[in-house]
Amino acid sequence: MSEIEFRSDVTVELVRASAHDSDVLFAARVSTQGEQTLTKALLEESDGDAPSTGDAGLINYLMRDRHGSPFEHNSMTFYVQAPIFVFREFMRHRIASYNEESGRYRELNPVFYVPAPTRNLVQVGKPGAYDFLPGTAEQAALVDQLTREASAHAYASYQRMLEAGVAREVARIVLPLNIFSSMYVTMNARSLMNFLSLRTKREGTHFPSFPQREIEMCAEKMEDQFATLMPLTYAAFNKNGRVAP
Repeated sequence: MSEIEFRSDVTVELVRASAHDSDVLFAARVSTQGEQTLTKALLEESDGDAPSTGDAGLINYLMRDRHGSPFEHNSMTFYVQAPIFVFREFMRHRIASYNEESGRYRELNPVFYVPAPTRNLVQVGKPGAYDFLPGTAEQAALVDQLTREASAHAYASYQRMLEAGVAREVARIVLPLNIFSSMYVTMNARSLMNFLSLRTKREGTHFPSFPQREIEMCAEKMEDQFATLMPLTYAAFNKNGRVAP
């Protein structure tokens, strides 16, 4: 049997992107400038999409007044490795395109998630208004030990069934939710801002969110890429309470 690997992190890589602040500007200005926007778009593309003085103001206006469609004319594709329970939360967001590794068509690698010692373990409060606090050293040790034991036992059962000739789609039923999977996810800036508003916890947001830490880890990595690709849009998103337009 392959050696089992345990991870306490996630992987998020930007695979490709066609996403610039200028995409927002061209889409917004076509309503008043029509075909003139095409000429300017081609010129600005060759000049490296240098922003003008009024660009930040227009993007902020669109964000503040929730004129959302101009933020849809772009695309970002991410490659993500994370435990399956994270992907189940991801796919609640029906605003993206997903293609995930298949446990029917390939043998799954023995890579499992185990919470880091710094991961908060104790839930305090009621649903919709709760927080997580650090656990005791004993609780952390228990989570680590039992997670590792259960993962190893489950993967051994999976391997025994495969070796006995059982189909992958049947053998996989014993695998736990903390096994890692991989997927590509593609979305535009408006969809990404909606995702970030729900899957990150930040002070000063208009609508508080209480994300599970593991999907927040993915969201934080995606947010870093977004901030680099579309800095004016990202600044306006934060300035206006992190509400998707």
